Amino acid sequence: MRYKEYEVAFSPARLNRYKAACGGDTRKAMTLYRYNVKLCQKYYAVLNIFEIILRNAIDRHYRAFFNDPNWIEHQLLPGGILASSPQKAEVLKHIQTLIKKGKLTPDKVVAAQSFGFWTYMFNKIPFNAGGKNLLDIFSNKKIGLGQKTVYNELQIIKQFRNRIAHHEPICFDSLGNRNMSYVQTNHQLILDYISFLGYSDFQLLYGYDVQTDELINKIMNL
Repeated sequence: MRYKEYEVAFSPARLNRYKAACGGDTRKAMTLYRYNVKLCQKYYAVLNIFEIILRNAIDRHYRAFFNDPNWIEHQLLPGGILASSPQKAEVLKHIQTLIKKGKLTPDKVVAAQSFGFWTYMFNKIPFNAGGKNLLDIFSNKKIGLGQKTVYNELQIIKQFRNRIAHHEPICFDSLGNRNMSYVQTNHQLILDYISFLGYSDFQLLYGYDVQTDELINKIMNL
């Protein structure tokens, strides 16, 4: 495909950063765009796994704490830890959709919630209202890791996830130069939290194509 056709497909505005990072070389720009997509695919797999194990750990914790498998639905009520949640309307919408489909179960409700919902659970309002013990899910957390740090770092991971989900470039620095520090920092942060949850990232990610070194080298040496 010629670059002009690529521009029609993906828009000049989207491709301009890639072309600029390649010194105007349109062939390299198309290659860099494809590499960025491949890199996003690899990190999306890691993020997907992390999101699932995080939400399951939170769900297990609050099912036991509230002695209630339907804790999400019930904690939306006045006095509940989710009563003032910014995701409340979205959660209720998910619940109503499941009711209409005749598929309302606690597990379905858990699976329907966004990553933003789960990271919000570490905001000080639901965290404090929920007994201030949600950090117990991190059985292997480093010493001194507190609620505020966990919340802020999960927001960083969420932002990284959203960039990938919206097909944004992740291979540049703030000046538009090819730079891998952003993805490498976020990747390590995700691996840290996988470890905090008590898992070996090697074992958990075994069988998934999440090795990025070769691809990162191709991007930097293009």
